[in-house]
Amino acid sequence: MTTPVRKPTTPVDRPARRMPGWAKALTALVLVLVVLFAGLRLSVVPGLKDLFGSDTQDRSGPALLKSVQDISRYDAASGNFQVVVDLEKDARFLPDAIRGTRTLYVGAGTVDAFVDLGKVGEDDVTVDEGRTSATLRLPHAALGEPALDPDRSYAVSKQRGLLDRLGDLFSDNPNGEQAVQKLAARHIGDAAKDSELQARAESNTTAMLRGLLTSLGFDEVRVTYGT
Repeated sequence: MTTPVRKPTTPVDRPARRMPGWAKALTALVLVLVVLFAGLRLSVVPGLKDLFGSDTQDRSGPALLKSVQDISRYDAASGNFQVVVDLEKDARFLPDAIRGTRTLYVGAGTVDAFVDLGKVGEDDVTVDEGRTSATLRLPHAALGEPALDPDRSYAVSKQRGLLDRLGDLFSDNPNGEQAVQKLAARHIGDAAKDSELQARAESNTTAMLRGLLTSLGFDEVRVTYGT
């Protein structure tokens, strides 16, 4: 009798198991968090910040003069204002830790009050025959656009949700402050309207014109404001 010889069996190759989609997303999120925390550690550890620091180079071209505009207004007063803006944006049905921003911003700027002398016509200036008395009727003082001072304006704190932080990584303008800057300028403009800035501008304009005309030989100078 012959004994049958068994052939050695080879293990059957099993197909490789694929990673589920949720696992891939979780892995990507972990990697992003690791990069963010690593960046924070580099900014805290002494020496590493200078080692991996960045250089700034100004490659801007020369400024070009596009147009010239004559100005006939007399800037008679300027007010300095400061406002604290607390701007919060929330997402519906999502907690603030996931989606939402809150920015505390200190905005400092100026608003000019001026009298447009270009609107004064011939009928608005009256001089007596002896050229000793003059009456001027001027338009009321107006307010210019608020101008924020970048050296005195700054963000006190910024709170952003996780999705907003991730979006900043792929944004062309991360941590943009245009919204709070516009809001600060609007509040400063409203404060200027409620102030005595326009009255001060008219008073200073009157003093300027009286001093100018008195030096030209006028004994009496009367200045009124109105349309």
